[in-house]
Amino acid sequence: MILEPIPPKVLAVRRIHSAHPSVLASYGADPGRHSALGLVTCDQDDPTYVALDEATKHAPVDVVYARSLYAGSAHASGRLSGEILGVLAGPGPDEVEEGLRALLRCLEHDACFYRADERGEIAVFPHVVSSLGTYLSKEAGLPQGSSMAYLVAPPIEATIGMDAALKAAAVTAARVFPPPTETNFAAAWLSGELDACKAAAIAFAEAVVEVGRRPRER
Repeated sequence: MILEPIPPKVLAVRRIHSAHPSVLASYGADPGRHSALGLVTCDQDDPTYVALDEATKHAPVDVVYARSLYAGSAHASGRLSGEILGVLAGPGPDEVEEGLRALLRCLEHDACFYRADERGEIAVFPHVVSSLGTYLSKEAGLPQGSSMAYLVAPPIEATIGMDAALKAAAVTAARVFPPPTETNFAAAWLSGELDACKAAAIAFAEAVVEVGRRPRER
């Protein structure tokens, strides 16, 4: 099975080198520890969550804000809004810049959705994070450095896929996001050893493709 990647589009990247304390506080930063912010918008939310976590592994930064926008990038509030706003906070501009570089590398070379059908109408995110950073480990309730299968698809495809993934490998559900999420998808974070997470992601993707090929059982 070969899935065609859908490269994420980074729509805006901006820095605030010395943010006002009220701005820092309103986005969850600590004005006592943070002074600089890095803001990113992208047309794919889940790859951006992975990329934000990647930033924490390469720079002394915190993910202080990360939210998907309702109904997805096709219904964005403006041409730069995309599907998510992510905000990194750090003690200074250099740390934030280092985190942004890691984030952008991840979106360019690693994390993306894939087309799961010939017409490109079904998208799937069967991603494996080999070592969780500070952000996703906290969100998933897992130890930092552990492996996780980050699985996303439309509602029925994701449900069938999650069941297949859990049966295919020695993984457990760290968190499940039933439909509808803000973007009307569904998702699951499955934890286990790295090889098990990879096997679960493959089973998930295969199930999503199979549902697309045969949406009605006879």
